[in-house]
Amino acid sequence: MEVKDLKPELVWTCFDEITKVPRPSKHEEQIRAYLLDFAKKHGVEAKTDDCGNVVMYKPASKGNEGAPAVVLQAHMDMVAEKNGDVEHDFLKDPIETYIDGDWVKARGTTLGADNGIGMAAALAVMIDPDLKHGPVEALFTVNEEIGLEGAENLGKDMIKGKILINLDSEDDGEIFVGCAGGIDTTAIFKYQRSYSPENFQYLKVSVSGLLGGHSGGDIHLGRANANKVIARFMWECSQKWDIAVSHIEGGNLRNAIAREAHAVFGIHNDHKAQVEKRLEKYAESIKAEYKGIEPSMDFKIEQVERPEYCIDSATSLALVRALYSAPHGVYSMSHDIEGLVETSTNLAAVKMEGDNKIKVTTSQRSSVESRKEDIAGQVEAHFQLAGAEVSHSDGYPGWAPNMDSRIMKIASEAYEELFGVKPAIKAIHAGLECGLFLSKYPDLDMVSFGPTMTGVHSPDEQLLIPTVDKFWKHLCRVLEMVAKS
Repeated sequence: MEVKDLKPELVWTCFDEITKVPRPSKHEEQIRAYLLDFAKKHGVEAKTDDCGNVVMYKPASKGNEGAPAVVLQAHMDMVAEKNGDVEHDFLKDPIETYIDGDWVKARGTTLGADNGIGMAAALAVMIDPDLKHGPVEALFTVNEEIGLEGAENLGKDMIKGKILINLDSEDDGEIFVGCAGGIDTTAIFKYQRSYSPENFQYLKVSVSGLLGGHSGGDIHLGRANANKVIARFMWECSQKWDIAVSHIEGGNLRNAIAREAHAVFGIHNDHKAQVEKRLEKYAESIKAEYKGIEPSMDFKIEQVERPEYCIDSATSLALVRALYSAPHGVYSMSHDIEGLVETSTNLAAVKMEGDNKIKVTTSQRSSVESRKEDIAGQVEAHFQLAGAEVSHSDGYPGWAPNMDSRIMKIASEAYEELFGVKPAIKAIHAGLECGLFLSKYPDLDMVSFGPTMTGVHSPDEQLLIPTVDKFWKHLCRVLEMVAKS
């Protein structure tokens, strides 16, 4: 059986088509063209704004013309992550999906169910002739995963509805009414090139096989961060021997926990065997620390040719110390909602760049605006002490829960009516576009819900098939109840 053959067929067919269209963040041209072609093919009114967002409009079903309009919102882009041994060009290649029991997965890459399944559900609503609903608007935004650009620059009068259902949540049976705000903090280390010592052996040390995951939704799980793991080993080596760092790289996206990292550094010929033994002992210790959390953690050490240049010793030592001591993980828990992470920070990526620069990308989140600014300030001060130049992104606001929300009550009643259990009403530590929508349209009444996904933002991403049917039935029932309200 193929993905397109699953039920509900209309949703899965749309999802299958979406997985065949390349759509990494900041490269949404092809998926935008697909959406506009979809609208034209099915006779649905559509338009775009200067930022590249797309909105479609569907009139109310017969007898519901006076009902309030509902905006169904999803984002076009996907996180482009793959395993190191996988050949995949996210700008050209379709996602290779397959069914594994009750799950839909991708072969060695992210699946893109975040937020492809939300897009698919919205498109299915646009073309299903049997649904009962008031006016519906389907809003598809660009570049959500890297900067919420589409929501930030949403064109004037793109949406008219006062009710918005965000289709970007990942847990069946949970309705979200709030989310964290976020900001990125970037540190740039500038270094001088120095000739590599000739009496040193040069080693490449790598860590891979980590679970990674979403820096908001998974940050509380205590998973290892590859950048921290590599930096810790290098710091331990630097405490015993002189090291000459040639290269260091790890992680990728600002909103993903680093899964892989490596470093190339030199050690005096007399100490090579000692370093290898130390890595063996270090690997045993780290694996024991993360027993039951990181089952596939893998370390490798290999001898490489002597590079011509290394990073100057002062900068390399400052960098190693800064990465080792940089804050990462949960900073504080919410006092208002039990079990909710309030504030966190993610040491996302370390990249060597041209012009003798090393870029360290971090991301901070909090449901309390002042705490978000505080943790970003702490990260800034930390890297300033190491001599780096630090800057911040503009950031984005959180979405404060409204426990009197009418659409929340409708969504809750619909779920209980359909499935016999009350859904959990929650806020999420991940960032959603809702806070930005609310800043532009203060009268919006919003909720977010979706089917169950795990491993998002990593090649372990998977979508639970039975919950997609529940998601679809729930969405249809909510639209029907709004039309009758």
